[in-house]
Amino acid sequence: MSESANRKAIRVIDQGNYLMSNFPHSAAKLALAMLIFTSTAVSPAWAAGQHGGGHPESPIGQPGVPAQASRTIDVEMTDTMRFHPARLDVRKGETLRLRVKNSGQIKHELVLGTQAELQAHYEQMKRFPGMEHEDPSMVSVAPGQIGEIVWKFTETGTVDFACLQPGHFESGMVGHVAVAGGAGDASNQSASSARPTGAAHRH
Repeated sequence: MSESANRKAIRVIDQGNYLMSNFPHSAAKLALAMLIFTSTAVSPAWAAGQHGGGHPESPIGQPGVPAQASRTIDVEMTDTMRFHPARLDVRKGETLRLRVKNSGQIKHELVLGTQAELQAHYEQMKRFPGMEHEDPSMVSVAPGQIGEIVWKFTETGTVDFACLQPGHFESGMVGHVAVAGGAGDASNQSASSARPTGAAHRH
């Protein structure tokens, strides 16, 4: 463990001891649990050991530069616990702007990650349902609102996404991004396949 990580762990322990000494027993337990939980990065990137989500070695890619986005794809979230579209097709190395609209009456979110990362993150969300979290690989959207993710897909394969609000993931509110080929393959794609998958969902 690095020196900075050791110092952080010591601070967490000291703060925990203070809470246990100065608050009623039951309240201290809850406060201590929240302290430990919020002292770590609760994000798909954390689950993969990549704090902050912005590292190129992440299997799901890295935060993109908005000016470099080649396309904007609209994704709709509904109270039937579905994404529309639920499959996106991109090329390796491509940066996309995902414009995510919540068409429902309850809060939804879109979180990028691997299956293992999303499952681990969802378990944390079930334990702390009121938790607010932010990461470049996700967006939480209130009813009737629109949010954005700008993301660069650096590896071929599948990048999954899901709504991790309690009950939504289990209800099948999931989708995936198919990342195929590389920049050199762009000339081999037809105009129809290059058109944004979510073109029918402009808002």
